[in-house]
Amino acid sequence: MSVDPRNPDPEYLAFWRERHVCTLTTPRPDGTPHVVPVGVTYDPEAGLARVIASRHSRKVAHVRAAGEGGARVAVCQMAGRRWATLEGLAVVREEPELIADAERRYAERYQRTPRPNPDRVVIEIALTRAMGRG
Repeated sequence: MSVDPRNPDPEYLAFWRERHVCTLTTPRPDGTPHVVPVGVTYDPEAGLARVIASRHSRKVAHVRAAGEGGARVAVCQMAGRRWATLEGLAVVREEPELIADAERRYAERYQRTPRPNPDRVVIEIALTRAMGRG
């Protein structure tokens, strides 16, 4: 069930284009997993997954706590027998153009524009592994 994160099969990619609530798992400072519902966009061409978030959220704090090298995280979604997980190193990006791009991608996948949030940042995940059954 291993998938090349930069070259997924059409069914796997189509599954990531559908509207699904996902989970993001980040490591707490004590090493235990912190799992929260999120919206995720998947960009295999760039080898990235993106999550928009408030800069004050725990998920952002966990990623920042890992330092410049990034935090090992996973995003996952499921629907019936179909499931998909993307893993990689996450960093927090604050550049306005990257936030705008992530918001556009979110709006495209979830068919709704995210509410305005002046504290928005992007958790950008450089993908190292993908698995699942789309």
